[in-house]
Amino acid sequence: MYEASADFVFTLVYLLIAVCLVVPPNEFRSAGLTIQYVLSSWLGSEELHFVHYHIKRTTATIVFHATLPLGYYVGLGLVCPEYNLFNPWLTGAPWLTYLGVSISVLIITLLIAFYWSSNKWSKHPIATTLGYHADSWRGVASNINIEFRRINKFSTGPPSARIYVTDSWIIRSSAYVVHFAHKQDCHMNILGSVDHALSHESSTGVQILTIEVISINRNIKPFQIRLNALDFRDLKDKVSMPIVNARNVVIQQTLTDRFLEAFRQQVQSNQKYHLPDGSPPPETCIGCLQTPADIKLVKQCDAPSQGECVQCYCRPMWCLECLCKWWVNRQPQDRPETWLGARAPCPTCRSKFCLLDVCCIET
Repeated sequence: MYEASADFVFTLVYLLIAVCLVVPPNEFRSAGLTIQYVLSSWLGSEELHFVHYHIKRTTATIVFHATLPLGYYVGLGLVCPEYNLFNPWLTGAPWLTYLGVSISVLIITLLIAFYWSSNKWSKHPIATTLGYHADSWRGVASNINIEFRRINKFSTGPPSARIYVTDSWIIRSSAYVVHFAHKQDCHMNILGSVDHALSHESSTGVQILTIEVISINRNIKPFQIRLNALDFRDLKDKVSMPIVNARNVVIQQTLTDRFLEAFRQQVQSNQKYHLPDGSPPPETCIGCLQTPADIKLVKQCDAPSQGECVQCYCRPMWCLECLCKWWVNRQPQDRPETWLGARAPCPTCRSKFCLLDVCCIET
């Protein structure tokens, strides 16, 4: 039977651990084996000081990753003393070259980190990028920090590549870089999509969209964001700008959106409801407070055959989309195929109704 050598086993284990430290899986994050957790007291709070947090985080990440090659050399020297790695003059040229390159990379990285930290981090690439938006990068950073604390920001993506959209900024963070684009100065293009049949997020697979953010500011380089297609609608609502889909990428809809289309088609084929003469026009929907109420529940099905539907006497107070969302939330989420034939209680009086009882208002 083949017996692996000590250096092979150490190399394999070290590479595995190094990869998990560079791109931490959920297990490492849960165990706190991340730079953000280990250096949390030095990094501070991302929620309170977003810009300075990521300035320190990116610097610490680069320095830590630069120590990995030298860490392998030291670890191998401890595991395999016969290599005489701690006596470089006794090793061969390959190991001596590796040691020199590893030490050089670490020293250069430390010098870069020291340069970035000078003048209270004013030399850091993030500070330089923010300085392109105004005369004082600290003023821009303060504005971003304030907006990031608000609960209405949009955020999505894995921890290693988060996407944030605040009231004025589009932000993409990664291990070494954080991109910033002012919403009023940029436009967005959908470049393409990738469909994955298997996903830990959904049993029906997932579609990942690639969107390019281009700023009219010449100093701000274009960058790309990748997000789940199910989050695209929330992103579009938050950026408040048209997102160009010149390549006609077919964007996967959420289950609720697909059901809404079927729900709307069925309701439009139902009997219409005519407001009584002299009745005031319907008020704004109490669900979204944006569109007029356009739905009235009127019992249409036969009592002997259906049995559970009850006449609703509430005045029109809901729009079609809000009533559909209410309907979906009252159904078993693991059995969407039963939603059209199911029943739900009226949002106001709790009278049971079926899809045939939902009538569009005709004025």
